Amino acid sequence: MSLRSKVLRGSAYLVCREGLGMLISIGNVLLVTRTIGPTQYGLFATAFGLSQFLQTFGHLGVGVYLIRQEGEQTPRDYHQAFTLLLILGLIFGSIAWFSVPFLQAWLNIDGFAPIFQLLIFFSFLTIIDQAPLAKLERDLEFKRVAWVELLGQLLLFIISLTLALKGFGAWAPTIAWCAHQTQTCILLWAVSRLRPKLCWDTDRIKEMMSYGLGVSASGWVWYLKTLINPLIVGRFAGETAVGQIALAIRMLDVLSFAKAATYRISIAALAQLQSDGNRLKKAISEGMELQLLALGPILILASWMGPIVFPLLFGEEWIPAMSIFPLLGVTYLTNAAFNLHCSTLYVLRRNWEVTAFHAAYVILFGILAFFLVPPLGISGYAWAEVLSIVTYVVAHLYIHRLIGSPNYQIAAIWWAGFTLAMFSYQLGWWVAGVLGLVFLLPETRSRLVTYLKHFRALKTG
Repeated sequence: MSLRSKVLRGSAYLVCREGLGMLISIGNVLLVTRTIGPTQYGLFATAFGLSQFLQTFGHLGVGVYLIRQEGEQTPRDYHQAFTLLLILGLIFGSIAWFSVPFLQAWLNIDGFAPIFQLLIFFSFLTIIDQAPLAKLERDLEFKRVAWVELLGQLLLFIISLTLALKGFGAWAPTIAWCAHQTQTCILLWAVSRLRPKLCWDTDRIKEMMSYGLGVSASGWVWYLKTLINPLIVGRFAGETAVGQIALAIRMLDVLSFAKAATYRISIAALAQLQSDGNRLKKAISEGMELQLLALGPILILASWMGPIVFPLLFGEEWIPAMSIFPLLGVTYLTNAAFNLHCSTLYVLRRNWEVTAFHAAYVILFGILAFFLVPPLGISGYAWAEVLSIVTYVVAHLYIHRLIGSPNYQIAAIWWAGFTLAMFSYQLGWWVAGVLGLVFLLPETRSRLVTYLKHFRALKTG
């Protein structure tokens, strides 16, 4: 099977998995958050957000190294990766555990410490399962990955809802997530046919650490933005505000299922094109358009239906989350358009350039949030992130220097049309007419016809 066929088939599996996962996640978010309420959900979101950030330190880019490693691999490579991940997990898990008193003193949120400690303990599993996950993704075995992740989401939903209905509050999603990680770790090792073994090769360790440090540094910096909600909003506006923002972000994550799938497949696919700058540039140009097409209509529909449906589904107490949805939607749409910029920089081993872009974004976001959240609350958080999208010019400049400028013409027009359409309640329904005009443009119709032909060819082939 050709690379393109494998990639497209893998994409189909992941998108279908993400789509089914989206339905499960919607049910989970809807029923669990409504049951436990904003304050308890905010408590969980605070602890979970911090644990996820600290967890990223333990990966150190080892999984990405395995996926992009050139040449043939042997089981010894994965045994070495497992050993390194085991050590890193113990080190960073210990650091996170001993950071609890300092975090509790800063946040001053009752009930934070025990939930955070349990999440940290089970985060260890998500570190050591990077080895089997990397093997499956390197082999483009996305069907198996899709099933493992789907079963994990199903277990998460069942346990969290059951415990929420029994009055467990913030502990309901906490315990459910721990069970989910346990099952996922076991299944990934099983379906990859790897067996964890200890192995030590100093030269290979140095190679993994050297490459992984660049990858992880950019990830660490990017994930700093996840701390803005618990640390800045939690400090100045309280856990209820954290919960409102967390729900809006969660809904956007769920609706962005296609973006998540295409980003993952892009790492494996672009690695095959890294020696051809023109093909990389074309891939970025088309990728921007496809990402916008995949996400834009979904965000518009959610923005239009949300004010009507949201109070009915979640309750009146969650209405503030919907008020910031369009603003945060703009940031998700922009991120989708620039997804392949970062993927390409990673593939070209320009990890520190990605780090510099992420640093520019997060620093500006953090500074703006620090000054806007105290007077504006959750709206200050949303506006801070919207204003931070100007830093995407940094990613563009790095790509332009390496392979030339992608074609932004169609992507920019679509981005503007989708963005305006999300604010129909604030600006008026005339914005829907603007979106219609965008899709009546000859360039737009020509591009849509081209993509439709490609997908039809894929279906018949």
